[in-house]
Amino acid sequence: MRRPARASAAGVRAAGLAALVAALSAAGGVRAAEPLQPYQLVRSLQLVQDRLAAGDHAALPMQAKLLELADASFRGAGPDELDQPLNLRALLVYGMSGGNPATVQAAVARVELDPANQAVFRGVVSYLSGDPAGAVAALRDVDPMSLPEELGAFTALVKGSLLATEEPAEALSLFDKARLLSPGTLVEEAALRRSIRIAALNGDADRFLLASTQYVGRFLHSPYASQFADSFVSGTVALHPAIDLGRLADITSMMDPERQKVIYLRIARRAAIDGLTDLSTFASARAEGAGEDDPDDPRAQLYASLSILTSDNIGAVQKRLDGIDRNRLSENDRSLLDAARAVTHEVIAPPIEPAGAAASRRGDPPDDAGLPPVEGAVAEQPAIGISPGPPAAPRADTPAVAETAGDATDNAIADARRKLETIDRMLGASPQ
Repeated sequence: MRRPARASAAGVRAAGLAALVAALSAAGGVRAAEPLQPYQLVRSLQLVQDRLAAGDHAALPMQAKLLELADASFRGAGPDELDQPLNLRALLVYGMSGGNPATVQAAVARVELDPANQAVFRGVVSYLSGDPAGAVAALRDVDPMSLPEELGAFTALVKGSLLATEEPAEALSLFDKARLLSPGTLVEEAALRRSIRIAALNGDADRFLLASTQYVGRFLHSPYASQFADSFVSGTVALHPAIDLGRLADITSMMDPERQKVIYLRIARRAAIDGLTDLSTFASARAEGAGEDDPDDPRAQLYASLSILTSDNIGAVQKRLDGIDRNRLSENDRSLLDAARAVTHEVIAPPIEPAGAAASRRGDPPDDAGLPPVEGAVAEQPAIGISPGPPAAPRADTPAVAETAGDATDNAIADARRKLETIDRMLGASPQ
């Protein structure tokens, strides 16, 4: 029977701690009692990566050093060392933990592998070498749950990443297995991050919200949390019809105020440009409330204004936009502000009258009065039997002046929306 994954992961971390101390002592010039085995270095590497997942950014230099030490150890290992199951599994984990694929290939060439290990090694080497098709073919029949836990967790993560586009449901299942086999580790952090992105692309709002809640609760301080933020913002905008804003607020409430503000500002910006008024208004209001240090953040004011750009109260929107200090905005948002201001001024500006309309109102003769008729033209004659009187009402198929003005306004707004979308595409929808 398989031992509980959580206990196994804890054991790996405990053993890794002792190896880490010895490895760093050896790297610092202190004579170690005996040379470290490759698997000990890899366990130390995993320990450091788990600390990274928990938010210890100071462990990044340690990760780089341990990758260097593990690389040298595998390059110098002979067949007798590599034939040992612990070192052989560690070689795969090293490769999937950011190791050098050339080192993995060179080490594999020095040992004989059984068919099961051959498939895993072939898949991992193909994955690391940028051959996803070869990796999928090699790993297709490999069940991560049949492998030793730490190796199975990495294999599930790699296989799920490979199938994310073509088989998203299977990929999500594999990410669940990776998390089950390696809870609290960088493997789980990566599996959750990727689950969030796939759930959003797959239109699965419940899975998206659940995975986002789990990620924020466990890995918000990971050095890879910026990638989570990207997926969370884009997923929220894409799934907005199916997302309860109350649940969204519950997730962000687990963040510190500064992170809340940044997330809400990014959601407000994307939603405003996409014309999602309710979402943009909600996120803008939340962003304004989250920033205790700057309750009048010009970004929140800008995005809130963009969300109601097509409202009836365009005059108030224009006044708000004109009051925003452009010097406190990024270059990208200054472009959005300029475009929004141009839209409001264009909508509010009085319509341009057709030539001769003003003269007709004053009773002045038309511009061509007194000029000889155009050759061949037929002079208009009054209709027989119709006495002079008030002008006839416009025909049913003749647009009224008010309707024409409304069409002009709608066209201006539609054109403005196109301008904003074009600007945002050029800016790459860059986050603040």
